[in-house]
Amino acid sequence: MVLTLRLLLATLLIALALGAPSERGLIFNLDTGELCVQSAQCKSGCCQRDSGLSLARCSLKAAETQDCSRKSLYGVYYKCPCESGLSCDADWSIVGSITNTDYGVCYDKRDPTTSR
Repeated sequence: MVLTLRLLLATLLIALALGAPSERGLIFNLDTGELCVQSAQCKSGCCQRDSGLSLARCSLKAAETQDCSRKSLYGVYYKCPCESGLSCDADWSIVGSITNTDYGVCYDKRDPTTSR
């Protein structure tokens, strides 16, 4: 009986979250500051945590001259990737890509004064 109620509640929550994709949902389309597990859940496209033990929250992507991470397969970052149109000038290493520690600085690749 209890298992059936839990299953019904979980199904209802998923239906509500998927029923309103254009508005803020319970699982996707989350605003800045809300708890997340994956960057795909956030409107900004960045789910960030401060340390390995902290909770991840949706954050704004990094602006020009801010610290950044390259895109990650994991979808959770210690430093958010750059905003659209910017590139992250970061070293790449296998260990860094596994541990998500390939940090750099965002720059505009179309700006000749900052070209790499």
